[in-house]
Amino acid sequence: MIDEICNAIVRGESVKLSSFATFQVRDKNERIGRNPKTGEEVPISPRRVMTFKASNVLKQRVLKAHTARKTRQKVQAPAS
Repeated sequence: MIDEICNAIVRGESVKLSSFATFQVRDKNERIGRNPKTGEEVPISPRRVMTFKASNVLKQRVLKAHTARKTRQKVQAPAS
């Protein structure tokens, strides 16, 4: 299954995994970047990049787990 997903992304197709995320490939144009160490401007060549967009279901699960962890930490913290 992973191979099929990878192959579809390589072909430039959008892959949506319900309740998880969407993977897409997009083209980025050539642009001028800057070397942070020297300040020198350098051209960045055009390329294709993959984007990952989490579904709302996944975002909510992560937020819920984070909130629960914060609550447990408060309960377990020693009294000062």
